[in-house]
Amino acid sequence: MPAKKYYNNSFIRNNRQANTRRNKVAFFDLPDFDNHEQVVFCSDEETGLKAIIAVHSTKLGAAVGGCRMWDYASDEEALVDVLRLSKGMTYKNAMAGLEMGGGKSVIIGNAKEIKSEALFKAFGNALNGLGGRYYSAEDVNITTGDIAIANTVTDYVTGTEGKSGNPAPFTALGTFLGIKASVKHKLGRDDLEGLKVSIQGLGSVGYYLCEHLHKAGAKLVVTDLNQEALDKVATEFGAEVVGLDEIYDQDVDIYAPCALGATINDNTIDRIKAKIVAGCANNQLAEERHGQALLDRGVLYAPDYVINAGGIINVSFENDYCADKATKKVEEIYDTLLDVFAKADAENKPTGIVADEMAREIIANGGK
Repeated sequence: MPAKKYYNNSFIRNNRQANTRRNKVAFFDLPDFDNHEQVVFCSDEETGLKAIIAVHSTKLGAAVGGCRMWDYASDEEALVDVLRLSKGMTYKNAMAGLEMGGGKSVIIGNAKEIKSEALFKAFGNALNGLGGRYYSAEDVNITTGDIAIANTVTDYVTGTEGKSGNPAPFTALGTFLGIKASVKHKLGRDDLEGLKVSIQGLGSVGYYLCEHLHKAGAKLVVTDLNQEALDKVATEFGAEVVGLDEIYDQDVDIYAPCALGATINDNTIDRIKAKIVAGCANNQLAEERHGQALLDRGVLYAPDYVINAGGIINVSFENDYCADKATKKVEEIYDTLLDVFAKADAENKPTGIVADEMAREIIANGGK
């Protein structure tokens, strides 16, 4: 019986003709292409796997970043997402002081419909095709259990049960500490007592963040698609529940985006009343210029890949895991953000631009 074939092909090679026919922008001219080292398109007809893996940089080590499953409106949308996310991982790992490069992967499809053991084994075999240049982990709609299935056919995964495990509590801790650093810098306070925080998204990270904020005395306003999640935080933490679109109009001190990215955009930015934007979502700014727009409005922005690095920090301890050491490393996010804020003030630049510059300097200096 012939061996099963897994296709792990260059996105450029497979799509050049199609893009030409549809008069699409050439891949290398895409605004979100940032000299990525490698971008591959992976498919397996039998399992229905359609995935894109983007390796942005391996200058500080093998690229590491999670895999998310999403029902993208188009292949182009998925490509843009994985390009942005993988670049963010490079900068995230650099700013966190990790000996890791940056990469990311996306599986295209509805998680409620296409998940199967065979699909994740196919994904694992696709990872084998990169020969260790990229290690995957869980992300949106992917669980540690899914990664465990991939792990049966590949060693190129991390964040596994029995080792570093679920990164969500550490992402939430880092985000909470980042909020505290933001409040310290912007409001001159060491506590969160009585401050009002709007939280957009109540996945596992969002829930743990609500728990931290509630214990610190903050008042919560929340929204999510999942009614069960809303009922849970309303009951346990006394959170006020609002509609999905109403979250932008809340009179709060802090807006915490904790769902998908690009929620700070031309349609929402003037509706945000908070003086601080600090959440765990990736790619919170729809475009880089929105960082300047926040600065012009007097809003402090905690760069997403700095504040949400707790999960990948925890994963970095995978091979010799110690929760106490991981926690201590996550706690460094507080001081890292204070450094970013101070430098941004001194140079009168958006915090996101300053964080990018700091990350690139770290990479250029070999991680120092």
